[in-house]
Amino acid sequence: MALHGSAGRGDAASGPTLARLLSVMGAGALELCVAPRGLEMPVEGVTVLDRLEPGLPRGQVLLAVGVDPQSAAAVDTVREAAESGAAAVVFGQGRSGRLPRTLLAAAEGAGTAVLLRTAWFGWTELVGALRAGLVLSGAPADPAVAAVALGDLNGLADAVAVLVGGAVTIEDVESRVLAYSSTQEDVDELRRLTILGRRVPQWRVSAMREAGFFQALWGTGDVIHRPARGADPERLVVAVRAGGEILGSIWVAAAGGDLPPHASETLRSAARVAAAHLVHHRSHRTHARLAEDAARALLDGRGTAAALTERTGIPARGHCAVLAVRSGAAREGEGAGKLCALLAVCCGAHGLTPVAVPAEQGAWVLVGALHQDQRRAVEQVARLGRSLVRQLADASGPEARIGLGTVVEDLAELPESRRSADLALRALLAPGTGRAVAFASEVAETIALHRMLDALAGPALAPDTPVARLVAYDAGHGGGTMVRTLRAYLDHFGHVPDTARALGVHANSLRHRVSRLTEVSGIDLRDPDARLLAELQLRLLDRGGREA
Repeated sequence: MALHGSAGRGDAASGPTLARLLSVMGAGALELCVAPRGLEMPVEGVTVLDRLEPGLPRGQVLLAVGVDPQSAAAVDTVREAAESGAAAVVFGQGRSGRLPRTLLAAAEGAGTAVLLRTAWFGWTELVGALRAGLVLSGAPADPAVAAVALGDLNGLADAVAVLVGGAVTIEDVESRVLAYSSTQEDVDELRRLTILGRRVPQWRVSAMREAGFFQALWGTGDVIHRPARGADPERLVVAVRAGGEILGSIWVAAAGGDLPPHASETLRSAARVAAAHLVHHRSHRTHARLAEDAARALLDGRGTAAALTERTGIPARGHCAVLAVRSGAAREGEGAGKLCALLAVCCGAHGLTPVAVPAEQGAWVLVGALHQDQRRAVEQVARLGRSLVRQLADASGPEARIGLGTVVEDLAELPESRRSADLALRALLAPGTGRAVAFASEVAETIALHRMLDALAGPALAPDTPVARLVAYDAGHGGGTMVRTLRAYLDHFGHVPDTARALGVHANSLRHRVSRLTEVSGIDLRDPDARLLAELQLRLLDRGGREA
């Protein structure tokens, strides 16, 4: 199943080669394992392995999707690829994340280059990036633009700004700002808001989408002119694409005067060069993102300690731990990034190098290179947790909670630390816990109760139990008064003054309610088994279900 046909018959002088493709793609997507015939092999296209489709065009990068590199089928794939004249074969990580010697030996014997897809780069993402990279064959462009170092998006924006005589922003397909020129004169308000927010304001994006602007932009290969309107200056915009992939756009706003007549042609040329930069940006993600991806893969059981060490410099051996963080306010999108940045800065103040991984309404924080003494390492994590929760409380509210994971001896054991941190955080989020930070051992009773309730969840609330009768009674009379009264009465061990105070009623009114609820439900509040069953069922109701 070929995904890209001829990219212009490749040759070492002008067309795509394996070396050029790897230069564009970068180590963030592919790892070169062996290249017996060197890297100057011409590359014609990308093909996903299909056993039912006979033959294979020459010069293909063959994606061996679903082929375990540890299997005999992988060896056969390499040999068949060599017979077809493939440029290279790409395997997934497999179970071990490494290629066996038998496969490498087969590749050497067949003369086939073999690459490994990195754990944090999916097949779908890889296909798109390869397709884009293949068409970046060095189309002629203005030397000032072509001379910008690959990946230097800010340098590219500055170069385009000089050539077109305007202020430039480079954006991705979601209208997020990737780079902008250092133009200072007569910056309009929209550009100022876009740069400050690192994305086009949502109201502007919505207006352009409703007007069909993006449909027109992505559907044309030409420059679109937007005339000046009020305080909004004249603008030019062009889509950046490669291999059928839309990578982003370049915007030019007039600054201090009209744009010159040649601006459109210059921008058209710049878009061709920008494609290589945006593919490079997509594959060579920032160090922080690569570290985050490697950390997430390790915590999920997909990655390796070696990959995390490579991305972060944290030693594979040595005490380390995970902290599960829930901020005081739900954070999504850019808010998650701000939370992780705050956590990184706070950890830095403690002399630690963390990796913050965004999670639902919070984050995991991995800290390594802790004190070599186990007890001292545990104290380090405890101090860090207390400090972080204070910082989060100041930034986002007193509801911040942090579960402290078990201190383990090496990075490979971090998934175990994460599990204990998650358990501790879940316990801290339970109503009435009263703590903001803790190890799992410090909230063991709450964790044990949660496990019991998890085991009990499932069947519907039995209709003949006292709690079921109270739920039915409240449903018919409204307000949930009986269930709330029983819950408060049990929480306060039947102490009438404390229960009445918690419910905000007079003691005599409470006594009447308790008499009424025993009559409706039939519960014997003197029976410990009856109280235990009621407590468990009320806890399950608190979870938002009707399980018992």
